[in-house]
Amino acid sequence: MVRRPLPGAAARDAPAELARIAHSPRETALFLDVDGTLLHIADTPDAVKIERGTVELLGRVHQATDGGLALITGRRISDIDRLFAPLALLVAGQHGFERRDAAGGVHRHTQPAPQLAASRERLAAFAHEHPGVLVEDKELTLAAHYRLAPQAEPKLAVLAAGLAAESGGALAVQRGKMVFELRPAGKDKGTAIAEFMGEAPFRGRTPVFVGDDLTDEYGFSIVNGLGGVSVKVGDGPTEARLRVSDVDAVREWLGRLAAGGE
Repeated sequence: MVRRPLPGAAARDAPAELARIAHSPRETALFLDVDGTLLHIADTPDAVKIERGTVELLGRVHQATDGGLALITGRRISDIDRLFAPLALLVAGQHGFERRDAAGGVHRHTQPAPQLAASRERLAAFAHEHPGVLVEDKELTLAAHYRLAPQAEPKLAVLAAGLAAESGGALAVQRGKMVFELRPAGKDKGTAIAEFMGEAPFRGRTPVFVGDDLTDEYGFSIVNGLGGVSVKVGDGPTEARLRVSDVDAVREWLGRLAAGGE
């Protein structure tokens, strides 16, 4: 069953806590969201910009943590490999429905739901009628982005909810920043983190998860329950216990963590 994130208390700024983590990278199981956390959000998924320095930074963090780093994202693993090449990082893609472990094995927890085909056609028709809406087909999930057509949000919300209802429970709606995503029920970013924590090199370490969006609340909940450190990027209510301001602050902290492992 997919857990519903609960409204949490306001996250606090805690530079001392983050500094402590930065000095003990080999004791940390570090999980990072991508868009809005490592990378600035763009108008469309393909328009995101990634600097060479960010790739090199992740490589140093991976080394500092002795491999205890994984990306937890709504993107496909293939997209992550393209963005962060030549790195081949541990990844949970599509909100945990596909996952690459430390041995290089890729686990796919579901096959494409038959209901996605009909939903794809309905969303494509909606996008045709509402210029600026972009439908991203990720095989296991469908994402309807409306950042370029914010006026379409109310009607798109109704359509997404209707498609989920018509699927008879096979599909659920995941809302994010200017996006509605239809995905199978049963997995989320929290379950992906829990799976990693049962494996080397994460087992026995303190989990730390940094994310910015509603989809990351599932991860915050799991990490809090494991006695770890949850970090929200930006404003808004959250279950995360700590907060940083933006992507640049995340990168600055990662730089200190990478240095702490040298």
